[in-house]
Amino acid sequence: MTVFGCRTCVAALTVHVSRVALPVHADQKYGNGPGSLAPALEPGTFAVDPLPSGSPWRPWAELEAGEAEALGWYVPRLGVSAGPTGQVLLAPGDIRGAVIDPALVGDTACCGLNGGEPNMVCESCGTPVAIRIDDCGLRQAIWLEPLATRVIEDGPGPHPVLDWADLIEQRPGIPPSEPSGGWHPLWPAAIGSALAHLLATSGGKPLVIPDRQVAGVFQPALDRLVGPVGAGPKHTLVLAGPGLPDDDGDFALIPEHPQTGEHWPVAPSVKPVPLAWNAWRYLAFHRDPKPAGRSIPLPPEALPALLPGYRFEPDGRIFLKVLARLPEVRQPWLRAIYERGRPYSYSFYIF
Repeated sequence: MTVFGCRTCVAALTVHVSRVALPVHADQKYGNGPGSLAPALEPGTFAVDPLPSGSPWRPWAELEAGEAEALGWYVPRLGVSAGPTGQVLLAPGDIRGAVIDPALVGDTACCGLNGGEPNMVCESCGTPVAIRIDDCGLRQAIWLEPLATRVIEDGPGPHPVLDWADLIEQRPGIPPSEPSGGWHPLWPAAIGSALAHLLATSGGKPLVIPDRQVAGVFQPALDRLVGPVGAGPKHTLVLAGPGLPDDDGDFALIPEHPQTGEHWPVAPSVKPVPLAWNAWRYLAFHRDPKPAGRSIPLPPEALPALLPGYRFEPDGRIFLKVLARLPEVRQPWLRAIYERGRPYSYSFYIF
């Protein structure tokens, strides 16, 4: 069982938790409320951010040759953290022995708590140990400070690691539609990240997407970024993963294991594009049953829509962040796509 505690007094600060992969929507901002978004992690789990976090912040213009790449960035950002790595993400209900200190709550938030510096302190010794976030449009979260906390008990935790077959059975994915009829916030985040990987992997080649659900979330953005498929040579994007037939495309959307971060392996001739499990699982296996009593199958265009009717927009902030961390973004054509987001302060992207 993994338990985190205060580095100063060794008091326990969390319940027992199991490690999972850091989700692409960990620091998502979606809409403007009212209210915050659901936590990125389920109770009893934690994830570790491999990137530097917090102060000191370095303006891009002040970074010397090679410094940005060493910090994980390949194109300009407004500012780059040179702080410690290893910030730990928790669901808010898993924190113990820490309280919000009003003196540490900044004035940059709107309707709740936000900020890049700790606003929670250890009850035992008063050391600032964590950041509580619950502002409008943000994921509810606890971020433990890596220099103020440490592991005081280590073990597998309450959630055993599932194999791919068990994931298929126990993790059915998240439907794209919310009760209101709009898109679930996870989907713009998952597709925004996968779209960045797809562009970097494809080299801008025109892509044909046979699956109508996959085409529904990827094709409009691809058409606007690299142009519609023309009459020349074409490449195919398919779904690949556990429970599906062998890969038969040039590029394959493959699942990321939500606990280990492992990617489903594909044949050497197929170029993989990682997609968050909850979206991949739904796209791969959610199909409406055939109408009862009909002997002649309906054509795909006559079947009911499985995706919300509202126009889909990938999460532009996550798209730009993921793209900025891929070396391929330095190619001129992809750098030009990235630069479209510069006027919007990396918080919005017009697809």
